[in-house]
Amino acid sequence: MNVSELLAGLQAQQDEATARAAELRSQIEHLTAALAETEARLTQLATTRKVITELAPVGAEPDPPEVGTAYQAIVNAFSQHPDQEFRARELHELLGMPTGEASVNITRSRLGRLTRQGFLTQPGRGRYQKRT
Repeated sequence: MNVSELLAGLQAQQDEATARAAELRSQIEHLTAALAETEARLTQLATTRKVITELAPVGAEPDPPEVGTAYQAIVNAFSQHPDQEFRARELHELLGMPTGEASVNITRSRLGRLTRQGFLTQPGRGRYQKRT
């Protein structure tokens, strides 16, 4: 084997290794993004669970599923839009909930509880925002 054949063989190996490295970098980028999304979801779920647990009276029966689901939907909405302020009716529209006065008043009460628990702030009358 002469020098030019040896160099050509080494070049081919280097090209293969370069291609494999690029493929692995792409996989790492994909896995890093997937990990970040999953960790964000875990944080969101832990926050939701903490808020709901803190809202439940000690020794009380768990709330019916629709109440827990309503709190979870509210917390999720604020987590997805952390810099946005919402009024109760706007939150209902965003979540596709009924906009009747009784239903919106229940949500106002829930927003008040979430504010007292420290999850939300009230930057203005009737407006709520996620605490940062």
